[in-house]
Amino acid sequence: MAALKYAGLEDTDSEEELPPGWEERTTKDGWVYYANHLEEKTQWEHPKSGKRKRVAGDLPYGWEQETDENGQVYFVDHINKRTTYLDPRLAFTVEDNPVKPTTRQKYDGNSTAMEILQGCDLSGKVAVITGANSGIGFETAKSLALHGACVILACRSLVRGNEAVQRILGEWHKAKVEAMTLDLASLQSVQHFAEAFKSKNLPLHILICNAAVFGVPWCLTEDGLESTFQVNHLGHFYLVQLLEDVLRQSSPARVVVVSSESHRFTEIKDSSGKLDFSLLSPSKKEYWAMLAYNRSKLCNILFSNELNRRLSPHGVTSNSVHPGNMIYSSLHRNWWVYTLLFTLARPFTKSM
Repeated sequence: MAALKYAGLEDTDSEEELPPGWEERTTKDGWVYYANHLEEKTQWEHPKSGKRKRVAGDLPYGWEQETDENGQVYFVDHINKRTTYLDPRLAFTVEDNPVKPTTRQKYDGNSTAMEILQGCDLSGKVAVITGANSGIGFETAKSLALHGACVILACRSLVRGNEAVQRILGEWHKAKVEAMTLDLASLQSVQHFAEAFKSKNLPLHILICNAAVFGVPWCLTEDGLESTFQVNHLGHFYLVQLLEDVLRQSSPARVVVVSSESHRFTEIKDSSGKLDFSLLSPSKKEYWAMLAYNRSKLCNILFSNELNRRLSPHGVTSNSVHPGNMIYSSLHRNWWVYTLLFTLARPFTKSM
């Protein structure tokens, strides 16, 4: 401790925290060095840990590296229209000759979409996201667009879809985003969307089946099917079938189906172990909103698994994903009891 005090390092507890008067900087080629403003000197080693580091990956999308008249490296954030001498990649430094961390070590329940995509350049990629005007769909669309992808927001309401587009453009005016009408409660609307998309002659690298309803009262769609089953599963099933040829032609491509851990709490077989079709689109008398949701999510997973088996040999992968227990989105808006439950749980759940 005496040696630390003599060196002026006793004021910090963390090994990685810099002492007073020190600053972390980067060179043009990404090596980290440390400036001691008290003694007006620089060094490669961290003043406390003695480690040498370099920044990992490329600059985040929208950032650019420049050099001022004194030869000092600075960074331009074109999205937020600001400049800084602090390298935005400093949060992702690695040691010289590090042991490569596993994915489990790098990311956890607190990781954000922007952190996961840090350093990725999705320029030239085309993504379609259903239900992208709010919630998980919007955050996904924004994150992909800010990393260069051309993103189509497939929304039931074109007005709300265009509002979401403007919100993304407000963060980066060069984002390639567009809203198109898609009502999963209408198989005709699904067909019209697929035809309209194909008329653009675009590839399709990422199809995210995200839209869903939860806790809605029983009602039939114009196709005569229970609405939760059609919106959450059958509409997406039909959409993928209609766009399968485009996905194959665009390989490598992927389909992502947003499901839920709640798929575990239901069954779609009868007592003899055979598929019970009456459970998929039940009558009003046999309808319970939570069970209908769970069954639709189970169908999502079964569909995704089979889709991956069939299309992966053709360069198209499919995965289902559980976004998080009771993640606080607008999904619960259809019944005040669910709204109350989600509100109470909000401090303990993953944010949008």
